[in-house]
Amino acid sequence: MDLVSNPHTILFAISDPWHWSVAGIAIALTLLALTWLGRSLGISTSFETYCAISGVGKRFSYFNRNLKNDAWRLALVAGVIGGGFIASQFLSSPEAVNINPNTLEYLASMGITYPESDVKGIGFVPTSLFNFGNVKGLLMAIAGGFMVGFGARYAGGCTSGHAITGLSHLQLPSLLSVIGFFIGGILMTWFIFPWLMSL
Repeated sequence: MDLVSNPHTILFAISDPWHWSVAGIAIALTLLALTWLGRSLGISTSFETYCAISGVGKRFSYFNRNLKNDAWRLALVAGVIGGGFIASQFLSSPEAVNINPNTLEYLASMGITYPESDVKGIGFVPTSLFNFGNVKGLLMAIAGGFMVGFGARYAGGCTSGHAITGLSHLQLPSLLSVIGFFIGGILMTWFIFPWLMSL
């Protein structure tokens, strides 16, 4: 059946998982365009812009920013949120996410089971842990969110800012930050998270 005459076929073609290289090429082109425009890719810097919009710059000079220069970043964040919503609501794959059985077994050993709703194709979201009725999951989400936000600003950028823009520009601070990201991720995955789940 021809793609043009059947919009459902087009929708399925878009929602079907794409090859990883498509995202790589899109990121590379975006980075080239931003570099040409004198901008740097990164999302966490937008937090400073939001603080500046709230007027906190009147008390803390750190947040005195030129909002006109940051308008493009706010548009980027809005696009990421809007694109994520459109993808999740209208373009999600009808197939369940193919997660390695060993990973599922490992998570199950810590009490994180594969939710029935996720089997239907919305990905692996451990709703048995991260929900408002689970105090441990709620505290972990709040603490993790704070550490990610604080850490990104303390490091002068998030993973996208350092690992994509910084490394592409051959910046040593970004290389050190990315090494730290990986060390932190390994420690969390293999030691800290299993320990927290055992409490």
